[in-house]
Amino acid sequence: MKKFLSVVRREYIQRVRTKMFIVSTVLLPAVMSLFVVVPALILSIETPPMRVAVVDQTGRMYSQIRQSLSNEQAEPDAQNANAGPQRMPRRSFSKFVMEEVSAGSQSLDQIRASLDQRLQSRELDGYVILPPDFLSQGKAEFVNRNPGDLFSTRVLQSAINRAAREQRLVDAKVDTQTRQELFKPVELQSVKIGTGGQEPESGGGSFALVFGIGFVMYLAILMYGQIVLGAVIEEKETRIAEILFSSVKPFALMMGKLVGVSLVALTQLAIWGLAFSVFALYGVGILASQGTRANIPSIPFSHYIYFGLFFLLGYFIYATIYALVGSMVTTAQEGGQLAMPIILILVVSFYLFWPVSRSPDSPFSFWVSMIPFTAPVAMLVRIVTQTPPFWQIALSLLIGFSSVLLIMWVAARIYRVGMLMYGKRASIPEAIRWARQA
Repeated sequence: MKKFLSVVRREYIQRVRTKMFIVSTVLLPAVMSLFVVVPALILSIETPPMRVAVVDQTGRMYSQIRQSLSNEQAEPDAQNANAGPQRMPRRSFSKFVMEEVSAGSQSLDQIRASLDQRLQSRELDGYVILPPDFLSQGKAEFVNRNPGDLFSTRVLQSAINRAAREQRLVDAKVDTQTRQELFKPVELQSVKIGTGGQEPESGGGSFALVFGIGFVMYLAILMYGQIVLGAVIEEKETRIAEILFSSVKPFALMMGKLVGVSLVALTQLAIWGLAFSVFALYGVGILASQGTRANIPSIPFSHYIYFGLFFLLGYFIYATIYALVGSMVTTAQEGGQLAMPIILILVVSFYLFWPVSRSPDSPFSFWVSMIPFTAPVAMLVRIVTQTPPFWQIALSLLIGFSSVLLIMWVAARIYRVGMLMYGKRASIPEAIRWARQA
């Protein structure tokens, strides 16, 4: 154990002191700030309202459209509808200043020419023409000085649609109370059945967290898998194997390297995670000060524990495969070529997200959540959709971490023989034969 800890300490201290580790640890949070804080600052910038003129040839739609836009800009966020007195109004990123244009004795062509001139002189940002048969045909014309502002166009179109429905009901002699009841939104609250009865459903927050964990796992393997591989074959390139094997057993040496490099990865990920949390809270604070509220999904505390365990399982299962590849090759270049399928295996596990989420209690979902290479993603999807019995979660973790030890044991046996061989990469049959040797 003392020699194992010595290897871990050497691998950890040697790598955290490198300039690359320090630079990358500081650089990524700086990049995070660009993707979190900067968008929040941009969204907080107040934009001038869009000035729109309305040529209402129906004579009945302008007031309805103006009221519909006012409701759109003051409408509470649907996600905060049940937040009680703490709810905040949704911040509208498209504000409008409406103006009614009276036709009078002018023809439509004359009105168009006048409005086009006001557009060119920047007195207006756009104008809407509602023909006399608008309510029956449902067709209108919108001339926009900035056709690239698709968001404002959609908001205006949505408001006109609601105004048209409202006016049609008025024409059909439907009273105000009935109209309000007809347009009353329906709230669908999603719950799931847990061991203690019904539990609140965390919804998309849990799925987003699963994708986040999978992405971080992929990032960690992509960044540190090659470092694990290089650490394993380091002694092969420097040819000090005879000295090492006289004092440290191959299994302890490889486990020490794996744990040491993994602690470096976890240290860097923890710093990045802390920085991301700070930037995210700062960005949410900026948006909240502008009237936009970001809700934190309600996720059971036990799920966070499972997320952490399966993240560690996913990292170590693929890191040990890198160590196994490193025990078979003689240079880092050869290892890089053989390690490419490792990432592909992890990517394939993401394709299981859809069938597992649709049927989390099926035999297929059960078995893919027991296979060590797919369990880190498949079991997390089962947990957030329909939490399986605890024994299945425990069994998946037991199989996974046992597989880590088994792969490392096989890699150590191959490493012991391959360390003393130079000049060529071990073939698969040779590696199997080395692993069988006592």
